[in-house]
Amino acid sequence: MTQPSPSIAVLLPCRNEAAAITQVIEQFRAALPTAAIHVFDNASTDNTATLAAQAGAQVHHVAKPGKGNVVRRMFADVDADIYVLADGDATYHAPSAPKLIEQLCEGGYDMVVGTRVHEDQSAYRSGHQFGNKMLTGVAQRIFGGSFSDMLSGYRIFSRRFVKSFPALAQGFEIETELTVHALELRMPCAEQATPYGARPEGSESKLSTYRDGFRILRTLAKLYASERPLWCYAGLALVLALLSALLVVPVLATYLQTGLVPRFPSLIAGMGLGLLAGLSLTTGAVLDTVTRGRHELKRLHYLAVPPPPRQPWASAPNPLPTATPTPTATPAEEPSTPPPHKAPGGTQP
Repeated sequence: MTQPSPSIAVLLPCRNEAAAITQVIEQFRAALPTAAIHVFDNASTDNTATLAAQAGAQVHHVAKPGKGNVVRRMFADVDADIYVLADGDATYHAPSAPKLIEQLCEGGYDMVVGTRVHEDQSAYRSGHQFGNKMLTGVAQRIFGGSFSDMLSGYRIFSRRFVKSFPALAQGFEIETELTVHALELRMPCAEQATPYGARPEGSESKLSTYRDGFRILRTLAKLYASERPLWCYAGLALVLALLSALLVVPVLATYLQTGLVPRFPSLIAGMGLGLLAGLSLTTGAVLDTVTRGRHELKRLHYLAVPPPPRQPWASAPNPLPTATPTPTATPAEEPSTPPPHKAPGGTQP
């Protein structure tokens, strides 16, 4: 019995992308002719929304600025089996979308990330490359996994990923939150290399190298405290305990030699730091229990949503056109029956 083709939604967050949005819509329509294309206009001051509507996209308006706020509305308002998230600046390679979807369907993944491969230096500035590598490395050390391009905005999602994702980020740190969500729930994920191009003339990047880089780093710190509370507060307890020992040990040595306590302020401060160390460790243990319960609830909600369609893409009705990027899959968790050409990646233990 032939299974029906899964419904596909292309999600394009935009802010002042009049120079590129028509081209992006046409490219995705050519690559995915059966997909519904949704443009989410984020308080643009140009005619982005008008051009998107004229190109045949469904236009939504999000007044609160920030990519994270837009993605939250996207995931809440759009219903589909497969979601294609890209940008409206014509930098991501729309013809690669069918191959990314094919990998998601045949591999049973919940997220496939299109890693960026560029030839034009102006498309991917060296400062952004360095920041991406540094932040991706920090995320790997904290949360595990083997993602090589954590900040890529080109992603394919299953319905159960989207409907189980509690989007909290407001800006460009949303990609970090998406990655950590997949790692924490140990979802099967993969990567595939896709071409990355330069913006067309008249389109300007909204990403600030330093400001948004620090915001992403701050998001990683917050996620570490919320997702790894025992390790976080145990580290703080260790620092406090060492400071307490530095203050108390000399006082204790003097007391053992002379029977006197000449430095009461140091003793009081050291004892106070020791108490704070104990409280920090206790807090970490309590929050770790809370985090485990929260993970269980998120996992149950994730399992309540039907899995992505698991079928050879070419056998589905109305097969999509194919693209030819070089696959470099690195799944966050090996699926139960992985295709032989996919390479397994890291998992969060």
